[in-house]
Amino acid sequence: MEVSTELTDEEDLDLVKPLEGVLDAVSTGNLLLIKGEFATRAVVECARCGGPIEVDLTFEIDEQFTVVGVPSSLSHQDFARVEADEPYPLFEGNSLMVESLLRQNLLLNFPVQPLCTFGWEGDCPIAKARGVAGQQGGAGRLEFEQLKGLVNEE
Repeated sequence: MEVSTELTDEEDLDLVKPLEGVLDAVSTGNLLLIKGEFATRAVVECARCGGPIEVDLTFEIDEQFTVVGVPSSLSHQDFARVEADEPYPLFEGNSLMVESLLRQNLLLNFPVQPLCTFGWEGDCPIAKARGVAGQQGGAGRLEFEQLKGLVNEE
């Protein structure tokens, strides 16, 4: 199934392009297998200067959900249902909330420390205006350099 969404209900996500991809679901009887590939472009903040950066994000989905109960084709008194074991609800009854699954996987694939074109060592004008210095060659983090002075070397 082809999916395209802008995740408009999510205030913390700033997507430049809609999240698009293909999602496939297969039931084996006791497992629901969900696979897919998705891509989008989003605006994130530079880890050094806090300036906006546009990044391309791509990710794959490969999920397995346990199915409990007897399939309705084998019994008219009961039906199989997905066992809810996620802390963030992904199913409403037996229906997959596709946008919730996509949001969860998108957030897991955001870059940890996105950097603008100046990186950690370049002369970034935004970082300079905010008083954030770049890393000096060979020097460690400032906090650790200050702690190093507390150690007695004997």
